[in-house]
Amino acid sequence: MGIVNHPNWLMFTREPVSSNDSPQVAIFINIRLPSLHFSLRKDVINHRDILLLSFLNNGDSFWIMNVYSDSSHSMIKYLKGTELNIRNLLIMTEDFNIRDSLWDPLYSFHSSISNDLFAIADSFNLFLSFPTEQVPTRFSDNANDLNSVLDLMFCDVILKKSTRMSFIQIGGSPLITHL
Repeated sequence: MGIVNHPNWLMFTREPVSSNDSPQVAIFINIRLPSLHFSLRKDVINHRDILLLSFLNNGDSFWIMNVYSDSSHSMIKYLKGTELNIRNLLIMTEDFNIRDSLWDPLYSFHSSISNDLFAIADSFNLFLSFPTEQVPTRFSDNANDLNSVLDLMFCDVILKKSTRMSFIQIGGSPLITHL
């Protein structure tokens, strides 16, 4: 499918280190937001499945993290084993590839990897945010398999209270997406 280019959006993505290190995530920022000085922060996290942007607002630094978790949960294992000192992370979002009854009403089991994900979110003072309408974010090609919720958003408590996610659609968001 490839990456979508549009003149009204700036795309941030990590350059591959080797031929088998293609980035799995990109972040798109509207060109009307240059005063926030968005910056890709590979000096803090340089991982093919994690993209970290910082930006300035009223003199304070804030962060956005977009992730992709493969079937081995490499991103979750990396974040669990890495000590990061990131204050003001507002959003950690996208494709976590974990099925769990906590966020998928059609799935009746709890995944142990979800515990690691919640510990990571908690270390950043983030909370799972639920969309106003609970819908699948992955649609199965097989009619015998259920659709599922794999795309999630963890956000800062202030953002969670103020937005109720009405301005962000998980899965297909023009701001943050995975490749």
